[in-house]
Amino acid sequence: MGKTAFIFPGQGAQYIGMGRDFYEQVPVSREMFDLASKAANLDVAALCFEENEKINITEYTQIAMLAMEAAVLKAVEEKGFKPDIAAGLSLGEYGALVAAGVMSEEDAFRVVRKRGMYMQEAVPKGGAMTAVLGLGADAIEKVCEETEGIVSIANYNCPGQIVITGQADAVNKAAQTLSEAGAKRCIPLNVSGPFHSIMLKEAGEKLGEVLEETEIHDIRLPYLANVTADYVADKEQVKPLLMQQIASPVRWQQSVERMIADGVDNFVEIGPGKTLSGFMRKINRDVKVINIEKVEDLKKLDGIR
Repeated sequence: MGKTAFIFPGQGAQYIGMGRDFYEQVPVSREMFDLASKAANLDVAALCFEENEKINITEYTQIAMLAMEAAVLKAVEEKGFKPDIAAGLSLGEYGALVAAGVMSEEDAFRVVRKRGMYMQEAVPKGGAMTAVLGLGADAIEKVCEETEGIVSIANYNCPGQIVITGQADAVNKAAQTLSEAGAKRCIPLNVSGPFHSIMLKEAGEKLGEVLEETEIHDIRLPYLANVTADYVADKEQVKPLLMQQIASPVRWQQSVERMIADGVDNFVEIGPGKTLSGFMRKINRDVKVINIEKVEDLKKLDGIR
């Protein structure tokens, strides 16, 4: 019998209207939106459901995404479905923390609201991110190391898709070198800052102050950290890893490969969109992956019980 992992997407998957059907049809899901609003001192339901520009601004995107993910998670759990393992990409790691019982929903909402604000505030001028397609990690790492200025890998998403981050000039210079080295495409990303770069270290330090006041519970479900692509064995590691995560690469491909090596053959993407499902098809086509973003998607769970 194989294992099932719940996986949670990060920023970029958000859209107006996400989670509305859960809010309207599933009482435990509605509770999550209400709790997020209270914890963040913000009308999160309006942020998710009504036309606005804030949903794509980091300090608002993050709380909106986590509220949606927690709402879907609660609906899935109410159906009696429990995972064996949890993991999330960047912001999505907080969804995994909630699924693993490491952080209460209320605390996760409070921390993520601050995380989004600190990341937005810490964004330096002249930062950029670019997706590099069709080139291996070793080649990209080498070019980043040899490029003058601050540029490094932000995301190891899947084979053939790696994101670089840092100072705009250095990112552009690295992208040009990577194109000449055989990259199929280098696509500048429409983001508000050089996320998962050392340039965001200050945001991680500020987040540490918020985490200092946050209760971390015993880990009741194995979950993997982005920074290490490994299981967090000791709850004392949780806070330092979350601080580091803001300015460190997201090792998503490595995390998925680790879960598969440990017997996971069913992945359930919890939240908006199918970003992680798309990565999964490039990482390993032999495993099953479904996404739950609408109430009607809950029926898909019957196929992996």
